[in-house]
Amino acid sequence: MHRQYILSIDNGTQSVRALLFDLHGNIVGKAQVHLEAYFSEHPGWAEHDPEDYWQAVCTACQRLWAQNPIPPSAIKGVAVTTQRGTMINLDRHGKPLRAAITWLDQRRTDQVPPINPLWRMAFKLAGVENTINYFRGEAEANWIKVNQPDIWDKTEKYLMLSGYLNYRLCGSFVDSIGSQVGYLPFDYKRLKWAGHNDWKWQALAIKPGSLPDLVPPGAIIGQINAAAAADTGIPIGTALVAAAADKACEVIGAGCQQPHIGCLSYGTTATINTTSTKYLEVTPYIPPYPAAIPGSYSTEVQIFRGYWMVNWFKEQFGHHEKHQAAEQGVAAEELFDALVNAVPPGSMGLMLQPYWSPGIKIPGPEAKGAIIGFGDVHTRAHMYRAILEGLAYALREGKERIEKRSGVPITELRVSGGGSQSDAAMQLTADIFGLPTVRPHIYETSGLGAAIDAAVGLGLYPDFTSAIKAMTRVGKVFEPIPKNHQIYDALYRHVYQKMYRRLQPLYRKIQQITGYPRLD
Repeated sequence: MHRQYILSIDNGTQSVRALLFDLHGNIVGKAQVHLEAYFSEHPGWAEHDPEDYWQAVCTACQRLWAQNPIPPSAIKGVAVTTQRGTMINLDRHGKPLRAAITWLDQRRTDQVPPINPLWRMAFKLAGVENTINYFRGEAEANWIKVNQPDIWDKTEKYLMLSGYLNYRLCGSFVDSIGSQVGYLPFDYKRLKWAGHNDWKWQALAIKPGSLPDLVPPGAIIGQINAAAAADTGIPIGTALVAAAADKACEVIGAGCQQPHIGCLSYGTTATINTTSTKYLEVTPYIPPYPAAIPGSYSTEVQIFRGYWMVNWFKEQFGHHEKHQAAEQGVAAEELFDALVNAVPPGSMGLMLQPYWSPGIKIPGPEAKGAIIGFGDVHTRAHMYRAILEGLAYALREGKERIEKRSGVPITELRVSGGGSQSDAAMQLTADIFGLPTVRPHIYETSGLGAAIDAAVGLGLYPDFTSAIKAMTRVGKVFEPIPKNHQIYDALYRHVYQKMYRRLQPLYRKIQQITGYPRLD
């Protein structure tokens, strides 16, 4: 078994990684290609050339073979995991018609397809009319149909980034059920495309024939074709196995198969997830997402622009640490950790609500971020720690919502994403949650999750339980410090949990006066 390897292709927001795993979950080879930043012709837009994604995949694979002694012929299979919600239009020849609209894009349209009056009445009675209207206005397909009708008319296939890369690798329009997170006519409860009479077909401009066939995680999608083999160096005929979206793969890559283990992701979007075999809406009428395990769900609560706030702080206020790190030849993260550790737990009363971007229901679309409790003792170090604490408070709130809806206490935490590499962030997370908090044995948990899907699909392990047990393990454990938890627990219960409710009327007034954010 030790001579069998799996190639994971992880196409994130900032880079593409080609990752070679053995069957014990060890990375034995890695190549990374940084992506060009998305481009924006208008404020709030975010687009990317689909060919750039593919070329980054090819370059990453070719670099992997050049830098690693393991030959491509040792690869037993390939799996793809990608950022969620990035959409690509292809013509009848399989060529992109326009730039991909990425998940960061904020455009919306007021011109949406009509919905049957009976559906409209049902939504109004259920109190979800605004949620449905939000869904229709945010859908990229509806915007393109209205603003670029010639492109929409030529669109033969409408794919997520995962479906596009699978197509480039094997030539078939097939994607994983586990990747379908976006404004699509997907039935999240039954884990398949919505039925013919489902309201989503009325709400979206999408034609059924334009969508790919769907298979569960672990299913064989196809084989690497000659063109992809020439471009990537992956041997022709190598099995291409369905994986799942990056967040879903992170969950199993961090070893979170049981519902009592919470998986935090400290990435651009911060999330808390558990895996469940039951369909469970943590927020009413907001579905759970498909998991990287067939027939399972990820009960996700997300803080949009989560760890983006940390990077924002570093860009705006972290020049000193970056300069010092370059001079001393150390990682900048060490100095930022020192900045956090220079401030006591609770940041001397500086409290941050991390709603830098609005939500659909919790928080509501009028929400904004807030920092309260400033005094003349506070410095940028307090502000930095308050950002980390605010994110952890928000995710703890998500944890409690999951527990309330599921009836299953979360007793362990695993943390993935870039923020997991900070010891200071890991420790304050353990202190705020009051739970042992684990950093998995490797950082590349989304790639590992895709490799687990491939290992099961190829029969290298008999089931997901055995594959996850063999390929994941605990790294460093951060135990909560009782005195710190006591401070955080009081601040969380008596201050943080009251902030949104108290500030919400002011957010609504701000929106009414300035028109931002748009609520229609």
